[in-house]
Amino acid sequence: MKKIFLYAFSLCLLVTSCDSFLDTENLTKKDSSNFPKTEADIQSALTSIYDELRHATDGEEGQQFYISAELLSDDRFGGGGPDDRRAAALDQLLKSDENMFADPWRQNYRGIYRANFLLEKLDGIDASETAKKQARGEACFLRAYFYFQLCQMFGTVPLSVTTKAENLPRASKEKLYAQIATDLKTAIECLPATPYSTSDASQLGRANHWAAEGMLARVFLFYTGYYNEEALPLTDGTLTRDDVIRYVDDCVANSGYALVDDFRSLWPYANEYTGKDYDYVKGNNLHWIGESGANTESMFTIRYSAQASWNDGSAYRNNRVCLYMTPREGADMMTNFPYGLGWGWGTVNSKTYTDWPSGDLRRDASIMNVDKEMPNYTWGNDKQMNETGYWSKKYAAFNCIDDDGSSVNFYRKIYSTLDPDYQLNNIQDIYVLRFADVLLMQAELKHDAAPMNRVRHRAGLPDVAYSDENLRNERHWELAFEGLRYYDLLRWHIAGDVLQNNQNNVRVKDNLVDEPMDFSGIKARIEATQGLLPLPKTQIDLSNGMLKQNPGWGNESLKQ
Repeated sequence: MKKIFLYAFSLCLLVTSCDSFLDTENLTKKDSSNFPKTEADIQSALTSIYDELRHATDGEEGQQFYISAELLSDDRFGGGGPDDRRAAALDQLLKSDENMFADPWRQNYRGIYRANFLLEKLDGIDASETAKKQARGEACFLRAYFYFQLCQMFGTVPLSVTTKAENLPRASKEKLYAQIATDLKTAIECLPATPYSTSDASQLGRANHWAAEGMLARVFLFYTGYYNEEALPLTDGTLTRDDVIRYVDDCVANSGYALVDDFRSLWPYANEYTGKDYDYVKGNNLHWIGESGANTESMFTIRYSAQASWNDGSAYRNNRVCLYMTPREGADMMTNFPYGLGWGWGTVNSKTYTDWPSGDLRRDASIMNVDKEMPNYTWGNDKQMNETGYWSKKYAAFNCIDDDGSSVNFYRKIYSTLDPDYQLNNIQDIYVLRFADVLLMQAELKHDAAPMNRVRHRAGLPDVAYSDENLRNERHWELAFEGLRYYDLLRWHIAGDVLQNNQNNVRVKDNLVDEPMDFSGIKARIEATQGLLPLPKTQIDLSNGMLKQNPGWGNESLKQ
């Protein structure tokens, strides 16, 4: 069974101000004078940091790293309804308003503050050195992850490694990535190199030695690629490509992680409840590997909870990504089967489907073709925009047919206490890092086809020689719809051309009106902004002029 996280601590203990610069002021009664004191307190403090991974759309729609990364890529269009201006604007790298990304800014800095708080207090806590070392590794991993998200989205941002409230300017890219890399290196050194075992599910969703090695490779590839650098800075030196290769080789050889046998078993649509009435699952005899420890490919995930509720402010505990990325409501629940209900963001680019190489099982494992698989599908549900007839299967609400013939979210069959509100039903893990990605990073770092071909073999494909083109294609097809594509394109310096060539003039239906997508200006927008997003105006204002807006973000707004 999926582990249920109860996070009462994180909801009250480290609540932060929404008005203070970087949202780092601790306003609760429980403070550094009485917390943390014990080993149990360490776990509570760690829980509060992990809790920030799940936050999305605190105040406004669609403000979340994964959703933003997907809508920015060439694989998705904005979708949604006519009033979903943020989706439409993000798709075109434009603004719908001045604070489109206020929530992920606050979320990441809350996580950073909570990590800083624990790291400052660790030495004085009455706990074993083993427990403190473990906590240091996890907190450093999470702080690195939060800063990396900020840097990918906004370029350079203020750098704070203390809980002191300061009005800070942007740090240089060298200082930011030095801190990120040093934190990941600390995590590698602090977290035990214990091989993963499917018999121990107690650490699911927590950072470990191997995830830190894999994440360091991702940071290295992005930093050196995007900024055209040869090495990754540390606070006291540098990490070369050879250094990172040693970490990745160690991860591949010794971590205990491995590819699961069938790519399709990674995704919840293959669950037994949906599968009994979903021909694709039945016809291919698919079985979901689940989220309880058997998945040897899942290295670090964002875990969600069956305890989400509107009553106590914990709605964010469910997976909002699946809600956003599912087709819009039809006349009845069977209209979308095997999907449930959602808000229709991120319609899949039909060119992604037609360009996918024939014979690659991952195409139909990753993309729903409504003409082939959804006999009751109705076009134009709830004024759906950018409709192509293709939807992603990886992160979406999936239903099953209940005993009374009704269509219900399959998770309700697993967890009887799950809230029946479809907006709270989705608790699918999100993969932050899986073993297939580590293999592809190993291939890219070493210019070695062997790890890449391991991934291809799993998809039933023959060997290919190593080339940048083959590696890039393999990352595209293996990792499509996992929030990585856009930032891969940026670091390879091909984003402008790819986004324009793959999206311009693709035919869609906007509320049943047949129209071409206009991406004729996207290459110029990438060049003007360097692919970065605008800083929230609220943060610029709070900084009293210390922060300046990113280049390319003046009055570039979505037309009314």
